[in-house]
Amino acid sequence: MIVPMKKVAIIGLDKLQDDNLTKLRNLGVMHIEKKAVHSEVLSSLLEKKADLDKAAGILRSFALKTKEAFVPFVLDTSIDIGAHVLDLSEKRKAAQERVYADMREISRIEKWGDFDPAAFKSLAEHGISLFLYELPKKAYENLGEQQVIALGRDKTNVYCVAVNTALTGEQPFQLPEKSLSTLRGEITKQKAEIDGIEQELSTLYSQISLIETDLLDASGAIEFETAKVGMEGVSDCPDGMAVSYITGFVPAPELDLVKRAAAENGWALYASDPAETDMPPTLIKSNAVVRIIEPLFSFLGTVPGYREYDVSPSYLLFFSIFFAMIFGDAAYGCVLFAMSTLAGLAFRKKTGKMPDAAKLFMWLSFCTIVWGALNGAWFAAPYEALPTFLQALVLPQFNPKVALEAFPGILQKLFKIPAEQPGNTAYWNVQFLCFSIAIIQLVYARLKNIKKLLPSPVALAQAGWLVMMIGLYFLVLSMLLKVELPGFAAYFIGIGPAVYFIFAEQKGGNPFVNVLKSFSNILPTFLNAVGSFADIISYIRLFAVGLAGTSIAQSFNSMSGIGAMAGGGAGASAVQIALKLFAAVLILILGHGLNIIMNALSVIVHGVRLNLLEYAGNHLAIEWSGYSYKPFAVGQKKNI
Repeated sequence: MIVPMKKVAIIGLDKLQDDNLTKLRNLGVMHIEKKAVHSEVLSSLLEKKADLDKAAGILRSFALKTKEAFVPFVLDTSIDIGAHVLDLSEKRKAAQERVYADMREISRIEKWGDFDPAAFKSLAEHGISLFLYELPKKAYENLGEQQVIALGRDKTNVYCVAVNTALTGEQPFQLPEKSLSTLRGEITKQKAEIDGIEQELSTLYSQISLIETDLLDASGAIEFETAKVGMEGVSDCPDGMAVSYITGFVPAPELDLVKRAAAENGWALYASDPAETDMPPTLIKSNAVVRIIEPLFSFLGTVPGYREYDVSPSYLLFFSIFFAMIFGDAAYGCVLFAMSTLAGLAFRKKTGKMPDAAKLFMWLSFCTIVWGALNGAWFAAPYEALPTFLQALVLPQFNPKVALEAFPGILQKLFKIPAEQPGNTAYWNVQFLCFSIAIIQLVYARLKNIKKLLPSPVALAQAGWLVMMIGLYFLVLSMLLKVELPGFAAYFIGIGPAVYFIFAEQKGGNPFVNVLKSFSNILPTFLNAVGSFADIISYIRLFAVGLAGTSIAQSFNSMSGIGAMAGGGAGASAVQIALKLFAAVLILILGHGLNIIMNALSVIVHGVRLNLLEYAGNHLAIEWSGYSYKPFAVGQKKNI
């Protein structure tokens, strides 16, 4: 449920700004309306926070090194640890750059061997100038009368020296400032310096909590200064009576807290419902069951607008179905359930609380186990190879060996199944289920729209669209599953849009003019109708992706040859059988592990898409344009 908000303005004496803001922050319920503000203090605080973020990031990169060789650190209270970390990082960077520069210089001069550049200067002072050249072989052969002394050769160049007279048209080799041995010695020294810095940074990681505390303080100071600078003054006030005010949003259930605080502190308070032009933050309140879907919304970065729908309950329900159908294998569900349970218990041992993300994956894994068991999918093993008790769990409708007439009798009265048997009755039933899930979810979306629009006549437009979609559903079944198209479907497809055009613009005024206005959008409406048809068909991806995963699993089972080995292996030695078994197990582990990863990606691509685009986007018109409620509060108090 999206919690209703109140737009509030708090007015207090200007001279008590800091005290008033401190009390408001301690109250911790008001989301301050954001404004573009600037001050020197704010700029300084932002710069400090950026430095602390950088220092914390540097120390986190040394976390593993700390575990390898931890050295206790005695903190010098006179040291600004954040500034010290940044200083060490800059020294390390400078030393690394010197190492890279020296290595480049070594690469440039090592072909000349180790010599002292100072000797060249000494010879020049005594009247002997030496010019080094690195000449291509052809250029060396074409020197003519110019005299040089060849010092060495390689496949392409000749290394030579000219005495007192430089070669015409050739650029002499630039002498280094240091010898080869000196450069190598400096690299060794710089690497030791880098190792020492890294060891100190690794040791300082034990103090990262101090930086994180400073970060929290800096964030609070930034929030406080932003609120202070954003306060607006009221002009024409007597001396000493100048006032300033701040605006924001408060959850309606918490408004009484603000009223009491205003009375206690002498604030003037104005509260009202948000205007249409206001964009309040979104605060969603869910029960413990539905709340487990919130980690997925956080991962996706999706927040519904304040005036949009909270789809958390329906999203969790349908996403659970999509997840189970895409993974499709009960054994995979068992693996995921074990992993998520172990991870959740580890977090609970550390924090004292089972994280919602672990609960979500445990629930999704359980759904996968149930779906896989009903389909007889256990590591894609053949139905005949399953133990009897697992075969007993399979629904007849999902057993390929059962005739299509096993389709539930109560539904056969509404759906006239094809006379000819499809190639695989289980596949036919799963496809039928996919389209049925589609119409249930999308009709549910339209029912929510109708409820929201009532008692406006526009609600009837949504009802017309709902009727059309039911007709489209039967059309999809007829086209793709050969189900006989019932007579009422054609009427639904025709009457539904007609009702929509009549009522879509009935928002007041002349009803006939409104109908004409509605018909002026006939092309976009037609495209949306085609889109609704495509949306229903789109749910076939649940079957297709699940089938693809099963086929991949079966391929790895076949590659492993585990079935052939079960039959014996006449003439094979014990060592050969052991090696084949090891190879088979390795193929199965890697193959099924890869398939689980691919299924996880498919859930993100397909399962999330069906909820975000087809359901929430196309039929609930949710734009996910909201932003989260974050009250002006002390420390970590960010939610009520």
